[in-house]
Amino acid sequence: MSDTALPRPAFRAATDEAPLLRIALIGIAVAGLAVLVFAPLAVVFAEALKQGWSAAIQSLGNRDARSAIQLTLLITAIAVPANAAFGIAAAWFITKFDFRGKAFLITLIDLPFSVSPVVAGLCIVLLFGANSAIGGWLVAHGWPIVFAIPGIVLATIFVTFPFVARELIPVMIEQGRAEEEASLTLGASGWRTFWSVTLPNIRWALLYGTLLCTARAMGEFGAVAVVSGKIRGQTATMPITIEMLYNEYLSVAAFSMAALLTALALVTLLLKTILELRHADQLAATRRH
Repeated sequence: MSDTALPRPAFRAATDEAPLLRIALIGIAVAGLAVLVFAPLAVVFAEALKQGWSAAIQSLGNRDARSAIQLTLLITAIAVPANAAFGIAAAWFITKFDFRGKAFLITLIDLPFSVSPVVAGLCIVLLFGANSAIGGWLVAHGWPIVFAIPGIVLATIFVTFPFVARELIPVMIEQGRAEEEASLTLGASGWRTFWSVTLPNIRWALLYGTLLCTARAMGEFGAVAVVSGKIRGQTATMPITIEMLYNEYLSVAAFSMAALLTALALVTLLLKTILELRHADQLAATRRH
């Protein structure tokens, strides 16, 4: 047999594409973003300012618009901290303890991602509506859930629950239990261990999940539309008010409200981007996506 070495096959790096192909792929991505993201945003702001800044600001200054803005911020201020607390508790329980049914519990946490928000709102109506046993008792005692703020809060918490938990669970699984066990061995209490060890390790994932939860809470429509009753000036949030105004052919008012809601979402996105840019090293160490 000849000792002549066989020619080795040439391997090409996965990212070593031809310049023309790279340009084409980048062009397709940019075109997709332009059609699906940038163009709708431009239309929203253009329609809002079609009659000038004064008309847009005036439409946001009436009583119903102010009520919708205040209600949306109130619901977000309640739902986001609640989901942060629930997400931390769920992630702690899942990652720090071994028990039967853990996979099923994780599936339940992901349930709001797969269930339609309209179905979730309908379930809240069936459970807490005036015709149900629980809802009837609450209404009789002056604590209505459906067609009131508590129902909107419940619906918003349900649809936004997974965001914080799903950000924390992978981080806490990767970090393991060694640091907490060492802290407890040294005599620290459970709360001291949480505040001094666990929370600093998950702070970036917690903040990231909270920002995502905030953006989702402000823009929720389906579940809130079912449980709120769309009562103008009382239970109409910003997304519901946008629909009501648009159906009444008040396009400037509708698009002005939509532009404000979009601006709030963009501020949330900007905060997330600043977080990623300023703390890239810490985020890389705590998040694996």
